[in-house]
Amino acid sequence: MIRKASCSTVAGMMGGKGSIEIREILAKNELMGHGTLYAHVVVNPRSSIGYHRHIGNTEPYYILSGHGVFEDNDHTLTEVGPGDVCLIRCGESHGLDNPHDEPLEIMALVLNMA
Repeated sequence: MIRKASCSTVAGMMGGKGSIEIREILAKNELMGHGTLYAHVVVNPRSSIGYHRHIGNTEPYYILSGHGVFEDNDHTLTEVGPGDVCLIRCGESHGLDNPHDEPLEIMALVLNMA
């Protein structure tokens, strides 16, 4: 089966600022209970994904292009760029900010930890 990825724009994602684009690669039902999201995410300039907690799942980010600031579970802020992997364990929190004038593109995968 071949299909186009669906795309949606979300304002204030997880309490963040500005907007992001979610280009869904696999829908929740296509992950067959193993996860809830597999997407190419564009964090628009001067936008963010707000600091949020993962209960029962984990979400690694892989930075494709652009630069941003990853907020880890202990509120440590780390500059990230292409090739960086941001890991978050089940029960921990994280956020991602794009304070720049260029888009920040990431792959995001939310996996269930049952």
